[in-house]
Amino acid sequence: MTTDLRAGRKRPRPAPGDADRRPRSTWRGRLAKLDVKAAPYAFISPFYIVFLIFGLFPLLFTLWVSLHDWGLASGTRDWVGLDNYEYLLTDSDFWHATVNTLGIFVMATIPQLLIALFIANALNRRIRMPTLFRIGMVAPLVTSTAAVSIVFTQMFDTDWGMFNWAIGLVGIDPIDWSASRGWSWVAIAMMVNWRWIGYNALIYLAAMQSIPRDLYEAAAIDGASRTRQFWQITVPMLRPTVIFTVIISTIGGLQLFTEPVLFSVRTPNNMDGGALHQFQTITMYMYDNAFGSDRYGYGAAVAWALFMMIIVFSLINFLIVRRTGGTK
Repeated sequence: MTTDLRAGRKRPRPAPGDADRRPRSTWRGRLAKLDVKAAPYAFISPFYIVFLIFGLFPLLFTLWVSLHDWGLASGTRDWVGLDNYEYLLTDSDFWHATVNTLGIFVMATIPQLLIALFIANALNRRIRMPTLFRIGMVAPLVTSTAAVSIVFTQMFDTDWGMFNWAIGLVGIDPIDWSASRGWSWVAIAMMVNWRWIGYNALIYLAAMQSIPRDLYEAAAIDGASRTRQFWQITVPMLRPTVIFTVIISTIGGLQLFTEPVLFSVRTPNNMDGGALHQFQTITMYMYDNAFGSDRYGYGAAVAWALFMMIIVFSLINFLIVRRTGGTK
């Protein structure tokens, strides 16, 4: 007959406070798990809340307005469906403004990014007083856009402008910059480039300084010149940054508004972009319809067309840079 030794054993009594500690530790554990899971969402929630209020809601409301014959002054709120978009596709003034926008965009963006890249490469080398030159690149950003536009308008004046005076020294006749479609694009593109070249140059410079110096030293040992180092090392390492600047410049270029408006400050209605609408951009055309002609619904349709155009061109530029750069 066997004796069960476990039957005679007594369970040890829990120490005072153990019963209170166990639920408390469970509560703290659950709170810690909740903190780990919910804290990231709490930290990023302010951005999404602000975006929903000031970004998504206006975007959807603009889409709703574009489906109406909506007038601010008249108070009209008639449902028209897709009539505004159907009229947009056949509106010659809209396509005229689209050509102007794309022309100024090409003249401004491509030279802007190329010049910024070369300036950043020069500032990345060992030069005297590098901080002074880098601060000088920021000067156009802190200068008022209105002041810049007024100065450039005076410089492009037909009778007393500095550019006509300069080309007159070599025997070229004065150019009426604001009257000609092509020359007005050049003038506005120069205003845009002067303002944003330094901004892009500083972005490229910051990216260049993160490239390991060992790559340049190894290339120099192999006999690579500085030009070859630039195209074989610097540019490939800057591809993500180049993609970023291309997309940002595309968005800003297609939304161009301030420079052409202030360039046409002498015209009776500076939203027309000249007497023949020679430099009227899409945003100017949208503003003129929405607030000048009280066609708020049609202006909202133009805004949505511009929104889709920005997405398409940004994707195209991204794919081009990605394909030519070989990024994954």
